[in-house]
Amino acid sequence: MPKTTADPAPKPRRKRAAQAAGSAEYTVDELARAADATVRNVRAYQDRGLLPPPEKRGRTGIYTSDHLARLRLINQLLDRGYTLGNIAELIAAWEKGQNLRDLLGLESAITSPWSEELPGTFSMAEIISMFGKHEKITAIPDLVRRVTELGMLQADGLRFRAPRPRLVHAAAQLVAMGIPLSALLDILRMLRGNVERVANELVQLALRYVLTQHLKDGLPKANEVSKIAELIWKLRPIADVAVDAEVARAMELAVQKYLGDILSSVFEQLPNQR
Repeated sequence: MPKTTADPAPKPRRKRAAQAAGSAEYTVDELARAADATVRNVRAYQDRGLLPPPEKRGRTGIYTSDHLARLRLINQLLDRGYTLGNIAELIAAWEKGQNLRDLLGLESAITSPWSEELPGTFSMAEIISMFGKHEKITAIPDLVRRVTELGMLQADGLRFRAPRPRLVHAAAQLVAMGIPLSALLDILRMLRGNVERVANELVQLALRYVLTQHLKDGLPKANEVSKIAELIWKLRPIADVAVDAEVARAMELAVQKYLGDILSSVFEQLPNQR
């Protein structure tokens, strides 16, 4: 896990090989960080049978993306008011009536992070080093508060956890170019609201026109769990392409609209320069 403002280091060979095979691997610390949980909770869920035990390699327990999907599902159910006992009963019922592999596949499709980017951490000194040269030091605490409200950074003891460290690095580069961080945060807040509305509409369309035929009373039909997971995985790259294409189109129009006059003026001055 990166501990400085440098770009994340290359992943260990163990992770690269696992991801090439379609499944990431984690130590217990990495799994807890990826799921925004604690190692203590991971151990507790294992003891209660909610989380399968890891594969042992020497003294190290190795977890997979299936464990991450299960852990995220447990966290979501807890947030909705379910107790650990309720969750255990739900999982047991699923496992009795459905193939366990299908269940884990659906968990992974629904709860896996959209991006494969791993979280990073920053100290306050690193944040000041990245942004303090271009912002007033007295404004840093307020800016950090706004950044944490947006979820770009999350307080983690004496450090800050960044779910998407590349976004933090990108913001630092733009600030270094002269764009105020406060203005960037305003744009990010506006962008997030628009993107969330589009994402909600897209998922509701998929549910209404694609997934409904595989459901009965809101629950998957018998032997349809794997099909639903497959459809959700297919939705991911299609959504990525659509968003990338529209962002590219919008940036092309904006650059031409606001910067096109600069290019025109340069061409107009060429005859005079000759």
